[in-house]
Amino acid sequence: MCRLCPAFVRFAFVASMIVLVLRATDEPPMILHSLDEPDPARDERIAWHTEARFGCFVHWGVYSSLGNEFEGRKGGGYAEHIMRVLKIPRATYLEKVALPFNAAKFDADAWVRLMHDAGMRYLIITAKHHDGFAMWPSKVSDYNINVTKFKRDPMAELSAACKKYGLKFGFYYSHAFDWEHPDAPGNDWDYDNPGGDKNRDDPNWWKGRRPDFLPKAQHYVTEKSIPQIRELIAMYHPDILWFDTPSKLPPEENRRILEAVRAADAHVVVNGRLLGNYGDYKSTADRPAYFPDTPGHWEGIPTTNESYGFSKFDTSHKPPEHFIRLLAEAVSKGGNVLMNIGPRGDGVIDDPDQKILRGIGAWMQKNSASIYGCDRTPLPVQNWGASTRKGGTLYLHVFHWPRDGKLLIAGLQSEINSARVLTTNRAVTAKRLNADDVELAVPTVGSDQVDSVIEVECVGDIVANRARLLAAKGETTSLHVFDGQLTGKGGRYGDAKKSNDVIESWTSLDAGVEWRVRVAAPTRFKLSANYSTATKDAHGAFAVTVADQKLVGRVTPTDRIGDFRSDPLGEIALPAGEFLLAVRAIDLGGASLMRLRQLELSPLK
Repeated sequence: MCRLCPAFVRFAFVASMIVLVLRATDEPPMILHSLDEPDPARDERIAWHTEARFGCFVHWGVYSSLGNEFEGRKGGGYAEHIMRVLKIPRATYLEKVALPFNAAKFDADAWVRLMHDAGMRYLIITAKHHDGFAMWPSKVSDYNINVTKFKRDPMAELSAACKKYGLKFGFYYSHAFDWEHPDAPGNDWDYDNPGGDKNRDDPNWWKGRRPDFLPKAQHYVTEKSIPQIRELIAMYHPDILWFDTPSKLPPEENRRILEAVRAADAHVVVNGRLLGNYGDYKSTADRPAYFPDTPGHWEGIPTTNESYGFSKFDTSHKPPEHFIRLLAEAVSKGGNVLMNIGPRGDGVIDDPDQKILRGIGAWMQKNSASIYGCDRTPLPVQNWGASTRKGGTLYLHVFHWPRDGKLLIAGLQSEINSARVLTTNRAVTAKRLNADDVELAVPTVGSDQVDSVIEVECVGDIVANRARLLAAKGETTSLHVFDGQLTGKGGRYGDAKKSNDVIESWTSLDAGVEWRVRVAAPTRFKLSANYSTATKDAHGAFAVTVADQKLVGRVTPTDRIGDFRSDPLGEIALPAGEFLLAVRAIDLGGASLMRLRQLELSPLK
C-alpha cells in the first residue's frame, strides 16, 4: 500500500471538493423547501429535535485559554470575539494564541456525562468559530488543532462520548465570518476586506461599495467553507449543523452551502441562520430573557452568563431556576432551549456552569416528562407560570404557588379526567367554575420552590379559550408585548435579550399592539404602562383602549434603555366578557415612541 505525502493528500482533497462545487454550479439548483411549505423530509429530520427540547451549546476554542484578556488588554462582551475586538493580527493570533493552546484537562466523557445528567438531549460544539481555527484535524486548512500543543481530536472524543450517553451531536460552523482567511468577510485589520467593523454602515457589501470582493468571497466558500463542512460530515456524521452570521455573505452563497449540506447528507438538521426561511427550524434571539410567540418549531440560545466563550471577567451567572423556568416557557411556546456554556482553555467546565447544570439536572430528574416530547400549550398565559402539552395531557409549571391551595386553570374548557402532582403522585381534585375556568385544590406548599409541576389528563381533545383572563383580585396581571399581537406597520419586537424584550421600534402612528382579554366578573382595574425609551428627549403620547374606554399616557424619557418605569394611566371598569385591549400611538414625539414591555392591570377593591 503506497503512502502519499500529506501535502499531496491535502491538495487532492481540496481539488476534489472544488470540482464537486464547480460541477454543482452547472446543474439546476436543488429544490429547497421553505419553512412555510410542507416538507416530509424536514419533518423526518427534525423529529428528534422537537422531542429533545433541551440541548447544550458549547463555545470552546483556542480563544478560551485567554479568558477574554490578551497581553493585558480586555476584550469585549463576547470573549470568543477577542481577535476582532482587539484587532489581533492573524500571525500573532497563530503564534501566541493557537500554537500554545493545550487543553490538558479536557475530558469528553466528563463533559457529556454532566450534560446528560442535566437532562440535555443534544450537544453542539464550535468546530470553527469566527477566528477561522478548526478544532479538528482538518485536511482542508492547516489552521487546525494539529498545530497546537494539544494535538488531540476533541471533536472525535465528544462524538464518541455522545454516542455512549445517547446524546445527538453536531457542530457550530462559522461559514461566513472567518478572520484568518484573506478572502472571507470580517478581518478588516489584516486585509482589505468588507464585512467587518469598518463596513457596518454597508452590510450588503456585494450590492454597495465592494461588489469587486464577490469573486474572492466565492473563492473562500469554494476553497474552505464548503470543503470543511463536507469534511465534518464525512468524518463525524453529525446530527445537526449550526450556522451563524449569514448576512456577511450574499444569499446565493448561503444557498450554495445549504445545497452542499443537503447533497452530502440529507438527514443532517440545519438551523435557521444560514438561508433565511430555508433551514429546518427558526433560530431566535441570543441570550433571551423572554420569548415571543413564534409559529412553527424554533430554538433560543441563552447562555449561563453574558458571554458565550469563557470570560474570567464575567461573573453574571444566572441561577439554575432561571433556566428551568426559561425551558418551561420555551416549550410552552413550541421551542427548544440550547443553553450555552463556555469551558476554560484547559478543558474544564467552569465551576459556576457545573453548578447550574447540576441544579437543572436535579429538577429534570423528577420533571422531565413535562419537557421531553411536549409541545406548545393550548392555554392562554397563566399568572402562575407556564404550561406544556403532550397529547391529551397538560403539564402545569407553577412558578408562583398559590398560598390558599387554589390553583386556577384559566381558559380550560375540556373536562379533567385526573390530576396529580408530578413528583409526589399526590392526587389533586378539580372543580369547574364556569365554561372557561377550572380550579384545582392543591397542597398549600408546592413540591418544588422553582417549578412545581401538576399533570392534568383531560377528556378527549384539549379545548381552550385563548383570551387572557385578568385577575379579579389579589394580583396584578402583566400583559407582555411578546404575548400580544403587533398591528399595523412600523412596529418591531426587540431581540428578547435582557432589557430588550420590548417593542424596540415604534416608528409609525399606524403601529400598535393588542391582546384578547377576558374578565370573569365585573372588575375595576388600575392600569399602568411599563416601558423605557431609546433617547432622553422622547416625549410622545399613546392611548390604551378597551370596551369603549380610553386612557391616554405621555411618555417620560428614561436615562438609559435598560431603566424601565411603570407609569399609572388611570382606571378602567370592565363587565364580564371578552375584550380587545389595544395600545396605539397618538404622537410619536421623535423617531420612535417608546420601548413598551408590558401593561399592568391591578384589580381594585
